[in-house]
Amino acid sequence: MNQKKRMLSGKLYKVEGKELYEAHKKAKDLLDDFNSLRYEAWHKHKYILDELLGGYGERNMIVPPFRCDYGENIYIGNDFFANYDCIMLDVNTISIGDRVMFGPRVSLLTAAHPIDKVIRAELLEYGLAITIGDDAWLGGNVTVNPGVMIGEGSIIGSGSVVTKSIPPNVIAAGNPCKIIREITDKDKAYWQKLKAEYLAASE
Repeated sequence: MNQKKRMLSGKLYKVEGKELYEAHKKAKDLLDDFNSLRYEAWHKHKYILDELLGGYGERNMIVPPFRCDYGENIYIGNDFFANYDCIMLDVNTISIGDRVMFGPRVSLLTAAHPIDKVIRAELLEYGLAITIGDDAWLGGNVTVNPGVMIGEGSIIGSGSVVTKSIPPNVIAAGNPCKIIREITDKDKAYWQKLKAEYLAASE
């Protein structure tokens, strides 16, 4: 098993070898192109991200600057939005569903290092996949740690550090991130009322 296969399977590996080097270099070149796009050339952004990422849906927006390790291990659905300074360390798979929103400076970190200092000093590392469900919303400066799954429809409060998986349809926040409460039909009714007021005022 080569280093890339070890990396993607969650085993200890070293960042070495032609395959990982070339994948990393391709990503950095494409990121340079993406992050240097002028506003009037913004129509080119999807062509770059289609080539950079493993999967990139429709009607998406990633606001530069954006950083990742390889890109090819990131899979994003449709109607995704990420604000400034998004970081995705994709030494393992990052899967993001449809209609997901990120505030500024969200970090998805699949990369991890051994607790044992001797092994860590040998530059061995590993990565665990991250999954973000449909309709999730991560506030600004949220950090998602290796191996975490965030359930469909859940909201993660700004500044949270998500160390454990979060179930669907809850509001969670803190360091470490903990569930505050469920999202209920009462929430839906409240926001539907505000929408109706908005529509009435727009007539």
